[in-house]
Amino acid sequence: MTESAAILLDIEGTTSSIAFVADELFPYAAKHLADFVASNSETVAPILAQVPGDDPVATLLAWIKDDRKETPLKTLQGLIWAQGYAEGMLKGHVYPDTPEALRRWHAAGLPVYIYSSGSIAAQKLIFGHSIVGDLTPLLSGYFDTTTGPKRDSDSYTKIVDALDMAPSAVLFVSDLPAEVDAAREAGLQALLIDRGGQGGDVHSLAEVLP
Repeated sequence: MTESAAILLDIEGTTSSIAFVADELFPYAAKHLADFVASNSETVAPILAQVPGDDPVATLLAWIKDDRKETPLKTLQGLIWAQGYAEGMLKGHVYPDTPEALRRWHAAGLPVYIYSSGSIAAQKLIFGHSIVGDLTPLLSGYFDTTTGPKRDSDSYTKIVDALDMAPSAVLFVSDLPAEVDAAREAGLQALLIDRGGQGGDVHSLAEVLP
């Protein structure tokens, strides 16, 4: 593997527990969605306009149940979670090796970026209100589904173009083989992380150099 000039990280299963998103964040959004929409009609109006059907709230709840990666859902979830974080009801989970790796890369002068299916706002909340405090000073930028699907190589091309870097200078880390394959197809370096230790290229961010 050649020397990297930047790190690009997935969130679920990479920096943070999949269970945190599935068992805490999604249920929290589902529980509070209807009340949030009713109490913030002006804010959510342009979001609901992007949701098909006669009952957008029902559609959004169905999307949560089906784990759909729809941008209006992700945007609304981010707003609901922001309120939960602000009220101290939510704390973003990160694995113990995540802050250690972020500090190591930061000290080495390596910019670290996030690419997740969750909205940029939701990403900032997880790292800004993490269980170990605010980690956002260690991050240089964020990308979400507005850039494109994570299993589409064109999305990674758009990211390296936005960073004004050669694809081979960026190292992407994810727990999903399809995402790793897409990144490699776009010319990025990529590592498959398997925290269960059964396979993958690495088992924790502690193994990702330098």
